[in-house]
Amino acid sequence: MTQEISIQNNTFTMHPSGGMLWHEKRMLLIADVHLGKVSHFRKHGSAVPLRAVAANFDQLTRVADYYQAQSICFLGDLFHSSLNTEWKLFEKWVRSREETLILIAGNHDIISPVKYENLDIDIYSEFQSNGFLLTHHPEEREGFFNFCGHIHPGIRLGGIGRQVLKLSCFFKTENQLILPAFGTFTGNYYLEPQPGNQVFAITKNEVIPIQ
Repeated sequence: MTQEISIQNNTFTMHPSGGMLWHEKRMLLIADVHLGKVSHFRKHGSAVPLRAVAANFDQLTRVADYYQAQSICFLGDLFHSSLNTEWKLFEKWVRSREETLILIAGNHDIISPVKYENLDIDIYSEFQSNGFLLTHHPEEREGFFNFCGHIHPGIRLGGIGRQVLKLSCFFKTENQLILPAFGTFTGNYYLEPQPGNQVFAITKNEVIPIQ
């Protein structure tokens, strides 16, 4: 189940994967995929299941097929580190897509821009359109509503008997919306909502507004 939200007379639909469609631009926004992270940790001896590599690509395909957008904008940290075996899988995935692909460079995006240019992926430090500012790191800029990633936002929900449920989330303040990390092998930074904030937790199949 998705969740729709209106911001500055534009419509956005949040998906349980962590992706979000900007209807007016027909643009799918995705933050912090961290491709290559699984292979990076396996190379250094971590016991991460190999199937976790395919999970990121499967999830990318599912949300892209669901929305059928004209473009996909990655809000930084698309690839976790330097080139490894997952780059070939990424090349294969890119060539299977018809959308225009855009990367807002993040702090982990250290691979040569030439590699992305060879795949017809445009790279920007930020992207502005219709009063919206797309960045990797959260930005506060007068006159703009900011969409960003980097934080890997999460929320803790208390239950009966001191139970605590930890979930990734979309985290909205007055002038900013932080997207959850899309990658399947990423951690969360748990935020404490303040009055006026809106939180949309994600589960495997739902986006849930949190009161």
